[in-house]
Amino acid sequence: MFSRVREDIAAMRARDPAAGSWLEVLLCYPGLHAVWLHRINHWLWRHGLRLLARVSAHGVRAVTGVEIHPGAQLGRRVTIDHGMGVVIGETAEVGDNVHLYSGVILGGVSRKRGKRHPTIEDGVVIGAGAVLLGPIRVGKEARIGAGVVVRSAVPAGGTVLTPPPTVCCGAASAEVNSRTTNGR
Repeated sequence: MFSRVREDIAAMRARDPAAGSWLEVLLCYPGLHAVWLHRINHWLWRHGLRLLARVSAHGVRAVTGVEIHPGAQLGRRVTIDHGMGVVIGETAEVGDNVHLYSGVILGGVSRKRGKRHPTIEDGVVIGAGAVLLGPIRVGKEARIGAGVVVRSAVPAGGTVLTPPPTVCCGAASAEVNSRTTNGR
């Protein structure tokens, strides 16, 4: 268990340029706290102590702002940076070396039992506020941009981005839209 914690701390320090010492990451990164406590809750879930796992997960959410259903499967070195608002559903599967930013939702779109949440393969980065819905697969090393809503599979190495913003009001809107669209 302690080797996993060391792995997670090293992964966060490698991925977050603001991360200071190992002690700072250990004490001040609620996304990692949520992942570590999820591992205990997932063990409880798998061993039939489902109510206890759910109650504990509820407490973790209240303290960290990160909601991970105890049935979700997380790989090694999963890191959550600025974790507030992250939601990971019951049938989600998250691979190794995955990095999530604040507000990411791995949600379901069905009330039927069975696989309802995304599968995230190894090495994926998901930007702040991205919403991935349904039993979709995000391929290895894919990148999901901030604010994107994803409802279909993403191939390995793929990148998903939102369209450029459009300023709709005001005298300067035509100039801003022209610059945004032309990339200048």
